[in-house]
Amino acid sequence: MFNKRLKLLRISKNLTQKQLSLNIGVSEICVQNYESCRRKPTYDMLIIIADYFNVSLDYLTGRTDNPENKQIKSYH
Repeated sequence: MFNKRLKLLRISKNLTQKQLSLNIGVSEICVQNYESCRRKPTYDMLIIIADYFNVSLDYLTGRTDNPENKQIKSYH
């Protein structure tokens, strides 16, 4: 699901794979590999991508269809 969401988000912002790669600090081939499911991003990269598109990790990984990025209260 991540690969489809990433491509959908990228296209919705009218970004090429090259533009996205420059914006998130990876190679264009890395973005191509993410979108084609040849590679999976690290946890840190998932956070970078979610922050870049202002969506939740749950949306990015397919756990929800709601892209809203809500802050969760800390219970410490």
